[in-house]
Amino acid sequence: MLRADGRLTHELDPADRGPQDACGVFGVWAPGEEVAKLTYYGLYALQHRGQESAGIAVSNGRQIMVFKDMGLVSQVFDEATLNSLNGHLAIGHARYSTTGASVWNNAQPTFVSTPNGGLALGHNGNLTNTDELEAWLAERSSEPVPHKEQMDSTNDTSIVTALMATFDDLTTEQAALQVLPRLQGAFCLVFMDEQTVYAARDPQGIRPLALGRLERGWVVASETAALDIVGATYVRDVGPGELIAIDADGLRCTRFAEERPKHCLFEYVYLSRPDTLLEGRRVHNVRVKVGKILAEEHPAEADLVIPTPESGTPAAIGYADESGIPYGQGLVRNAYVGRTFIQPSQTIRQLGIRLKLNPLRDVVEGKRLVVVDDTIVRGNTQRQVVAMLRQAGAKEVHVRISAPPVQWPCFYGIDFASRAELLAPGMSVEEMCTAIGADSLGFVSLEGLIRATHQPKDDLCRACFDGVYPVPVPAAVRENLQPALDEIEYEDADV
Repeated sequence: MLRADGRLTHELDPADRGPQDACGVFGVWAPGEEVAKLTYYGLYALQHRGQESAGIAVSNGRQIMVFKDMGLVSQVFDEATLNSLNGHLAIGHARYSTTGASVWNNAQPTFVSTPNGGLALGHNGNLTNTDELEAWLAERSSEPVPHKEQMDSTNDTSIVTALMATFDDLTTEQAALQVLPRLQGAFCLVFMDEQTVYAARDPQGIRPLALGRLERGWVVASETAALDIVGATYVRDVGPGELIAIDADGLRCTRFAEERPKHCLFEYVYLSRPDTLLEGRRVHNVRVKVGKILAEEHPAEADLVIPTPESGTPAAIGYADESGIPYGQGLVRNAYVGRTFIQPSQTIRQLGIRLKLNPLRDVVEGKRLVVVDDTIVRGNTQRQVVAMLRQAGAKEVHVRISAPPVQWPCFYGIDFASRAELLAPGMSVEEMCTAIGADSLGFVSLEGLIRATHQPKDDLCRACFDGVYPVPVPAAVRENLQPALDEIEYEDADV
């Protein structure tokens, strides 16, 4: 399938796939600890952010060892592998591709040898100026740089790694301070040489990155839930435009760019775990509040509120609490369904095989239902849910969505469909309601969603909802948005 940026996705059945985040990153500096196993558990907590490949780099102070492969964290690593990764500092990565193919060469962390030693790097996000960075890399490299189609690794992470390796006369930290100000888009980086773990976040802070304290060290991770799982105490977020270095001398912080917060609003809706803290707010609590606001904005006469598990559950709880309608579980989710690379035949499709969700007939039969879900992207999931609930005997199905309509693709690390594949553009709510077969349909307002986060509107990236992009979208990507190109807005007047 061709994405909005012109690249092909490698998902075999994209019609039934929700939005996916780019990656999860983790870093630890902890002498005396089994850092490979800490990183493994940290990545395990971040598995929802990327399921294509996983990797860990470890240093014992003299050399860096990297192990990575395709698959889930639990499939890539076993006890023997982790025991062979000895050291006191490590970084890890769980990948979902938004740039570059889903192949082993693009698994992270990336690694290069430099005159000063090794450099391993992992990246969460999506850069928007890779053409400019490739040109800079070509200027700085002593050997010709192949075009991205001929490179072993085709993701933007490899470009950043290669650029940092060109500064032969500088330390890793000094090289990073040369490269980081030139990066545009969303990026949370964890990287390391033999002695030091580094973490950096883009000036807008679009993707989350948290700092935690161990008894004998430090941890950085994409979400605070990963700090919890390894027993680290949350200290603070890595600031937008900040570079952190952790080594035997402790922790030091350097600002490489002015802070211009534009935190991703979609992290609250879908991407982050409910037990994660974002800007001081527990994601679960925000989602419950969104459900309450949704009930105020779009009430319904019904007998039961049910979620589309699992991401719709907190908002459904809030909706039920505010509306006074009883809450129940009307759909059962198969917890062991992940990605399937087995294409169902037409016969199996016609049988309506339900791999992920199945209704509880005894609960929903004869009931007027409010079904709460987090988003409508293409509408396929909601259409199937409404149909199966009606088949199970539901009298009415009223769909409520705890996010505004998704109108625009994301270019900062979420693999949304192209705009042509999204359900909402060009359709009214009534038309969308008809398309999914519901009795009524209601979306929480953008203002209501923002209110639930307790963050200023101007500190949030809302581009997928309102088309206002905080960082310029590359020209090559904009071409794929025609004929809506003239509708794109940028928040900064000087872009």
